[in-house]
Amino acid sequence: MTVWDHRAWELSPAAGAVGPFPRREFLRIVAGDDQVELWAAGDAALAVTRSDGIVRLAGDADLTDYHTWLGGDVKPAIAELVDGLPPDAEIDFDSLPHPCAADIADALESNGLRVGIDQHALTAVVPLGAGFEDYLGDIGKKQRHELRRKRRRYEEEVGPLVHETHRHVDWAFDEFIRLHRLSAGEKGEFMDPRHERMFRVLADTPGWRLDMLRIPGTDRAAACLLSYSDSEGLYLYNSAYDPSLASASPGIAIIGTMIETAIEEGLPRFDFLKGDEEYKFRLGAEARPLYRVRAKR
Repeated sequence: MTVWDHRAWELSPAAGAVGPFPRREFLRIVAGDDQVELWAAGDAALAVTRSDGIVRLAGDADLTDYHTWLGGDVKPAIAELVDGLPPDAEIDFDSLPHPCAADIADALESNGLRVGIDQHALTAVVPLGAGFEDYLGDIGKKQRHELRRKRRRYEEEVGPLVHETHRHVDWAFDEFIRLHRLSAGEKGEFMDPRHERMFRVLADTPGWRLDMLRIPGTDRAAACLLSYSDSEGLYLYNSAYDPSLASASPGIAIIGTMIETAIEEGLPRFDFLKGDEEYKFRLGAEARPLYRVRAKR
């Protein structure tokens, strides 16, 4: 039996509203060649990797927006993990929402480790109401006017807003990759063959979706979003737009239609995930702090 066959993967994440990130389906894809260990005890399980004497939660922090454990009381699983570590091993757990970070810190301290905890990142989450007009009212007059102005500009320069959702890999995925590689700097360089393969598998996994603004009368996209959605919300994982259409603000236009779509689907939140970019908060996001817990004997 491999680590991925363990029945503990069926447990629910300890933290709420964390999307696909702690689950087997996601970690199998993004962990790649990393050797994932699942420490299960009591009614909880913790997925970790080890490298250079450091134990980390499975899923690289640059690809995994939330970390948590699966199940209930984490103390027995932490005790098993600590008992199995070499004396000089260090623990470095990132991307933990409150109160998960505090619970893990307490569990590590109770096993004799010296522990430090600090906020190292945040996600930006928009609470959604019953209708899009309610959302526009919540973000205030200035931002409501700005969002509508950019939508009008998009329609004037590109054409009517044609929002489509694709739930399997098809031509929309090819457009997402094409637009991503048109991005300037590190963003465009990020989409190398390895990451393209990873995104391709994600896009064909249940729960994942590609939303796009199709340029009217063409099989081309002005902007694409790769997201995950479940009953707790929609999680915007990655995005790209056509830089030749920058004056039409296709990136903001698709986020506006995406929030509207999420409301129509009855989702309670729109999660921009990691990053403190100002535009997210202008669009109604609230900060959700993420913590890093480090420990050693």
